[in-house]
Amino acid sequence: MDSTPLAARVRPVSLDDYIGQEHLVGPKGSLKKVLEDGRLHSMIFWGPPGTGKTTLAYLIAKLQDRPFYELSAINAGVKDIREVIQKAKQNGGLFTQKSPLLFIDEIHRFSKSQQDSLLGAVEQGMITLIGATTENPSFEVINALLSRCQVYTLKALDKKALEKVLDRAIHSDAYLKKLDIKLEETEALLQLSGGDARKLLTLLELVVQNLKEQNPLIITNDAVQEIIQTNLVLFDKNGEFHYDIISAFIKSIRGSDPNAAVYWLARMLEAGEDVKFIARRMLILASEDIGNANPNAMLMAKTTFEAVAIIGLPEARILLSQCATYLAGSPKSNAAYKAINLAQQAVQQTGNLTIPLHLRNAPTQLMKELDYGKGYLYPHDHPNHTVDQEYLPDTLSGTTFYEPAANAAEDRIRLYLKKIWGDKYRY
Repeated sequence: MDSTPLAARVRPVSLDDYIGQEHLVGPKGSLKKVLEDGRLHSMIFWGPPGTGKTTLAYLIAKLQDRPFYELSAINAGVKDIREVIQKAKQNGGLFTQKSPLLFIDEIHRFSKSQQDSLLGAVEQGMITLIGATTENPSFEVINALLSRCQVYTLKALDKKALEKVLDRAIHSDAYLKKLDIKLEETEALLQLSGGDARKLLTLLELVVQNLKEQNPLIITNDAVQEIIQTNLVLFDKNGEFHYDIISAFIKSIRGSDPNAAVYWLARMLEAGEDVKFIARRMLILASEDIGNANPNAMLMAKTTFEAVAIIGLPEARILLSQCATYLAGSPKSNAAYKAINLAQQAVQQTGNLTIPLHLRNAPTQLMKELDYGKGYLYPHDHPNHTVDQEYLPDTLSGTTFYEPAANAAEDRIRLYLKKIWGDKYRY
């Protein structure tokens, strides 16, 4: 049997074989139009793991007949980048219409200096860059590089697409199609994959290897669960359950269980998870799940995020443990999270409502003549630094978006708002 992983063996060789991302490569896809025009630009593929970012980069290079170079941000440095750029120059670079394509997987893991080293080659057209990231590029890619790239968002594969991936693997792979595989149930495989096609194929391959003596080889949900449970440590080491474990970690903190939080933290650290990734998720949680119930949680999480980036492993594990247990032991509130959700829903439903004149800025004489800012009451000129005036558009007057949760800190906020607003803030 070929030792090449199944995901690599059945990787699509043309866009016709590519599954999913219809909004990008379908008949009316935004990227399909670019490829048809032949004017390829540097780009960032942003999306969950296993959605076809690497495959799409390969297919673009093949379709455009370009030299293809690949680097992984996990183990590549500035020296590697410079070597690829030098090879690109030797392959034509500036002197051909089609510049070599450089694919960088997990580009969000590159430092600022590493990303800076790409700028000149991208700007001069020596290379066409395709970066792949599972993290929001707005936060992880430097502005100078991001401004030179078009960001394309890839979506997690749905059930129909994942089942198509399974079917094609079973019937197209040289090894699997020799076996009498009967896929009686797919729910366990699909659930464990989490929409990740690469993980799905890894799961399928592992199940087949454990059942290959059977004839026919019958795959059921129970069989899948039993095999995966036995091989769970292997999957952790390979990062296959990356998002499942971070989910368990965050939910343990949200559920105020520091013991469980530290356990899942240890699982991530033992699997080689990026400490900045863990700290970033805790920073989000500090606002989303704790918020005003304990404002110091945000400060703790921010300090931890900054500190682990400086210290690194192994000592960073202590800082992460301190932050995780502190957040788990904090009172919880999702009031701020709910408030912005409700406010955005209101904006989507009501559109851009007129800004009341008394709230408008009036930097020019003309604006003052048009009554911009007229009637605005400056709160600091009134007792307790508050004054009764409307701050929402008339259509939304009296609408409640933020409702303080039941905890000591937000109880004080609730009492303060009741005191200054009376019936307007009815909690």
